Amino acid sequence: MGRLFIQTLSGPKIFKCKCCKVDSASHDDLISKDFQGRFGRAFLFRNAVNITLGPQEEKSLRSGLHIISDIYCSSCQQILGWRYDKAYEESQKYKEGMFILEKERLFKEG
Repeated sequence: MGRLFIQTLSGPKIFKCKCCKVDSASHDDLISKDFQGRFGRAFLFRNAVNITLGPQEEKSLRSGLHIISDIYCSSCQQILGWRYDKAYEESQKYKEGMFILEKERLFKEG
């Protein structure tokens, strides 16, 4: 197994994996706090770090049909949320390439 590369974020508020405390996203990349995930409240981010992607799958979510990939912490493999790969409805296209991180799986520093 190779060496694990962990990216460290800078800024006053950083969201980290609740399990292993590795940086996951910056408050500067937060788009919305008004989302629902598998485990309750979730946040939409423009970018996420220290993650690995699961396989793409088609899912029917509250906002319509999407192709998503689950995202996992690259350090501890805890599921953190998902990435929107494709949205079929025109009104949901803005989510493509963005990340949902579940509040239940995050720790906020700062």
